[in-house]
Order: sequence, then C-alpha cells, then structure tokens
Amino acid sequence: MTEPGRRPSVLFVCVHNAGRSQMAAGFTAALSGGAVEVRSAGSLPAERINPVAVEAMAEVGIDITAEQPKVLTPEAVRASDVVVTMGCGDACPFYPGTRYEDWELTDPAGQGLDVVRGVRDEVRVRVQALLAELLPSGDPTA
Repeated sequence: MTEPGRRPSVLFVCVHNAGRSQMAAGFTAALSGGAVEVRSAGSLPAERINPVAVEAMAEVGIDITAEQPKVLTPEAVRASDVVVTMGCGDACPFYPGTRYEDWELTDPAGQGLDVVRGVRDEVRVRVQALLAELLPSGDPTA
C-alpha cells in the first residue's frame, strides 16, 4: 500500500468535518505518534468544530480545538492511502488504488455529551484497529 520508508496516509471524511472525522483524525495523530499522515475533510464543511466533540476529546487528553472544518478535495483523496468515510455517501470521490472504508457512526451534531462520548469511544476502537493494519509492527515509529 505504501512505499517503504513512507508514512501511510489516512483521510477521514464526514459531511460537516466537525465531529466524527475530527475525532478520528485526533485519535490517529495521537495514537500513531506521528507515524501516519492524517487528513480530515467534509463534503459540506461546517463553520466550526462541534464543541461537544471538542469537550469529549479533551476528556481523553486529545486537544482538537485548533482544528477547522475543511472542504473535501479530489487532491486530498488522491494523496491518501486509506479514505474512511462516515456518512458522506456519493459526495466522496473514488479513485482506483485507494482503499476505502465506510464507518457507520452516529452523527454527534446536536447530541449531548453522553451520546458523543459513545461515538468517541467507538471511533477510538476503529482507529486502533486501522492503526494495527497500517503499522503492523505495533511500533508507530517503525
């Protein structure tokens, strides 16, 4: 999938790039120790990140306050080894040779902290499984 000596890259995509994809990007960056290049984007990006998602991530020691929702571009998809979609449907461009996964997750928009915590915890489990595949040595610095 990736060339030897090159970091694998992952793009997380949801509609607003304000909750699920931002949490996934935050976990991937933190848990990989920088061994994975991380991007996130939305098909219809919001003006700002969901403050409840920010709070839920802060509870587990990950600060995503500096992130901003970004628009999904074909270039971001082409530059990624793995594209993880979370409800963006047909808006996600498809390129041969790119691995795609669709994670069905509750949209945290308009939800309370208890619901968002559940989404956060499910995102963490899925990110850990993805990292186990991308970094099979288990050592994010390898």
